[in-house]
Amino acid sequence: MAAMEIDSPGKIPRKQSSYRPLDEAFQIRKETYGGQQYSQMYFARLHMMRTLIYSLVPTWKPHVPVCNILGIEKGKECIIVGTLYKHMKLKPSILDEYSKERSATPIVRPHNFMHQDDYLIFEDESGRVKLGGSVLTPSVYVTGIVVALLGRETGNGDFHVEDVLEAGLPPQLEMPLKSDKYVVLVSGVNVGSGASNPLEFQLFIDHITGHLGDKKAQEMAAKIVHLVIAGNSVEIPRELLNKQNLASTDQSRLSEPIKELDMMLTQIAAGLPLDIMPGPNDPANFSLPQMPLHTCLFPSSAAYNTFRSCPNPHCFDLDGVRFLGTSGQNIHDLQKYSEAKDKLEFMERTLRWRHLAPTAPNTLGCYPFTDRDPFLVESCPHVYFVGNQDRYETRLIKGSEGQLVRLICIPKFGETGVAVMVNASNLECSILSFEARFSS
Repeated sequence: MAAMEIDSPGKIPRKQSSYRPLDEAFQIRKETYGGQQYSQMYFARLHMMRTLIYSLVPTWKPHVPVCNILGIEKGKECIIVGTLYKHMKLKPSILDEYSKERSATPIVRPHNFMHQDDYLIFEDESGRVKLGGSVLTPSVYVTGIVVALLGRETGNGDFHVEDVLEAGLPPQLEMPLKSDKYVVLVSGVNVGSGASNPLEFQLFIDHITGHLGDKKAQEMAAKIVHLVIAGNSVEIPRELLNKQNLASTDQSRLSEPIKELDMMLTQIAAGLPLDIMPGPNDPANFSLPQMPLHTCLFPSSAAYNTFRSCPNPHCFDLDGVRFLGTSGQNIHDLQKYSEAKDKLEFMERTLRWRHLAPTAPNTLGCYPFTDRDPFLVESCPHVYFVGNQDRYETRLIKGSEGQLVRLICIPKFGETGVAVMVNASNLECSILSFEARFSS
């Protein structure tokens, strides 16, 4: 029971690792909101991505001229670089939402807004053109992606696409050769939810801190050097948030899940470093990037220097291995406006498009940055994770320049009792499953 406590003569020392946060791009510090629109963010995205794609064009199609949309000549083959826009028949409109709220007809929210009549439009600073041909499938792409297109203008004014060039996986730092160390990823703990079992999370804490299992289990726990909690850590009773003035009993109900979470995180922080990211249901700002949960919410656990409150998305280096992840909003939004065979394919697309949240700001809420787009992926991670998924999935993908990326869908712990353990030396994955049953 006390195998890893300080005073125990047979203690197993926990392995240590070097940690470097890389969240500067996701912090909103000197930005000031002056009523600006999102066009500047799209312009910054196009400018950055176009410079990159221009450098790839000579090796892709060296003898085809590159021009802007206004410079397209009818029947002449050319390459254009710009931003895709998907015209969607079923895309929700705020005016439609308002008119439906005013009527007595119940609103039916579809799971996916795809329609067979959707089509793609391409635009740059000079103009826009409707795209044709079978190379670009509207069900795969979403608004906001910057690509290069090879094709020619047809008689009816459309641009017939013959080939497409995406940015591809970004350059990657070489994987260091290290001894076995593990990073644990957990998400959707939902402390305070009636659906989650608090005993399962306590078993999880006891396991990773080395207070559970035999000597072999404790030796494995001693190799865990970091924990990442990827969003939706608490569930606050929604019915209390609609009232203007809360009674004292309701105020305590509101804060109880956060107090309980703080107690649990204190147990973890006493044993190993942890990062906590906000999620869509946590007490944080709604739009991406979500700012770190305020440390005043965690008076006990934040007293430890092993406790770090981080933004969403979150990026860090651990012994030279780069981790990048979100709490799931980017993939959930892609699922509404495009199609793929699984969540991992959505994740792979975001890396090959070099953009974490391509649907922001069109359908995914984000801050209106004026001179940059913080979601551009400039360096390829070794581990890319998304939280709050329905089930555990993982895949290892390879890039054209030898990049290796471990994609991980972290399931909701409150519903599945499953966390994910990543070996930082070889990117192998395994699951930690906890199920607490009560006998009558």
